[in-house]
Amino acid sequence: QVQFVESGGGLVQPGGSLRLSCAASGITFSVYVMGWFRQAPGKQRELVATITTGGSTNYADSVLGRFTISRDNAENTVYLQMNSLKPEDTAVYYCNARRVSSTWLGGYWGQGTQVTVSS
Repeated sequence: QVQFVESGGGLVQPGGSLRLSCAASGITFSVYVMGWFRQAPGKQRELVATITTGGSTNYADSVLGRFTISRDNAENTVYLQMNSLKPEDTAVYYCNARRVSSTWLGGYWGQGTQVTVSS
């Protein structure tokens, strides 16, 4: 069974940093593109960052230069290092996976991890 377990969120002041982790199970992790999404109150879920099987990364304009996505195939884990956090980064953060040229596993969202940026 596919499962994603996110962790590492919390309350941080503007300008601070957090590192999120997502442990995946039930998939052959190394052959999946991994992504981090976030959903703020009253807004739709948005894609924040992706990392391919080969390690290529892509970011939403809003986080470019501040967030870094990485993966550890041996641990079936994807990370999101978030620096220079802003109040507008406040959201529940989720990870998900997709095969190349396929869609995200939309039926398998985890519980997410809450990130709150506030002074």
